[in-house]
Amino acid sequence: MPEELNPFIIAQEQLDEAAEIMRLDSTAHQILREPMRSLTVNIPVRMDDGSVKLFKGFRVQYNTARGPAKGGIRFHPQETIDTVKALSAWMTWKTALADIPFGGGKGGVICDTKKMSDSELEALSRGYIRALGNYIGPDIDVPAPDVYTTPQIMAWMMDEYGAMHQTNNPFSTITGKPLEVWGSEGRSDSTAMGGMFVMREAAKTLGIDLKNARIAVQGAGNAGMFAYTLSKQLFGAKVVAISDSKGGIYDDEGIDMDKLIKAKSNPGQIPSYEGGTKITNEQLLESEVDILIPSAIESQITAKNADKINAKLLLELANGPVTPDADKILQERGVFDVPDFLVNSGGVIGSYFEWVQNREGYYWTREDVYDRLNTIITRSYKQMMETMKEYESNGKRIAPRMAAYIIAIKRVAAAMKMRGWY
Repeated sequence: MPEELNPFIIAQEQLDEAAEIMRLDSTAHQILREPMRSLTVNIPVRMDDGSVKLFKGFRVQYNTARGPAKGGIRFHPQETIDTVKALSAWMTWKTALADIPFGGGKGGVICDTKKMSDSELEALSRGYIRALGNYIGPDIDVPAPDVYTTPQIMAWMMDEYGAMHQTNNPFSTITGKPLEVWGSEGRSDSTAMGGMFVMREAAKTLGIDLKNARIAVQGAGNAGMFAYTLSKQLFGAKVVAISDSKGGIYDDEGIDMDKLIKAKSNPGQIPSYEGGTKITNEQLLESEVDILIPSAIESQITAKNADKINAKLLLELANGPVTPDADKILQERGVFDVPDFLVNSGGVIGSYFEWVQNREGYYWTREDVYDRLNTIITRSYKQMMETMKEYESNGKRIAPRMAAYIIAIKRVAAAMKMRGWY
């Protein structure tokens, strides 16, 4: 049978596997297999040429037993409701694993931002909030940026929410905002910074010397670029390969920052890098490196290429980059695969910090943010490892992903139980 690549079915399969291992109550399992609310909206936007174009948008609130839904908004030409549902499920586990007072949500709009002007993007952003503004809020559902959405887009959305609800204090409604409208210090790189803290702990587990480590990064968006810079700055590691949607570059001497920035400013993007060897995304994933950091989109490592992964440590900075079939292969081959909803949880933890600061009206330094992020995400990693050891001592070997799932599901199920949902 062909491998299942539908992201929501994958999310359900992962939940099912964890539920069986932990013997989850059947009613709790049934509730957790589906989102609590899925919204689909149509957004008319007047384009620069005077025509009106209709855009389809989504917002899914997966589970709110532990607090308001929390999750980003994607603007992507291949966005689907199943992708949004999967991402909202993973956000539920992400916030629970981090043990912060949120549930899981996600949003998206089918559009191609590369073909839209700033005025068209602003109109679309405001239209999205007009369509969904009665279903979000600081105590209901708190959106944030994601793929192809920016702090500026969050500012437009926040402003539209303020106009809808006639408030001059809409700031805690949306996170990932610019600092000028009460965003948080350290929020822009919190996803990658959290990933670096996890990489540090995982390197200790595996005995990898990060000063001499060779790293490949798939994806050169916000998370991927910060992963590139921070792995060099914090640990002195050598990033030998990096890619974007158009292809990648491999340089055994290490990717040069100035050349990389210059390449990213060209229409050809990273493949226009001067020097090194041009490679495909597939070749990057199979590079001879110590650490592989997928930070692009879902289902990049599948049953077709999992047996070709050469890295000792796989750090899932993207959401859902590894399929269940690939999971099994990686585990059999001894690849230490740290799951996405731990590795990239720095983003939602940073958003939590922003939400807290907005509600208190008191703002922290960048150092405060990093210290608190380090504490939370390091605790999550250690709890994951303790859970793996606990199951192993009882004669059952489980992967890091299942250990993280078990922790998160227990917390969500316990909250539902205490609230009388089942």
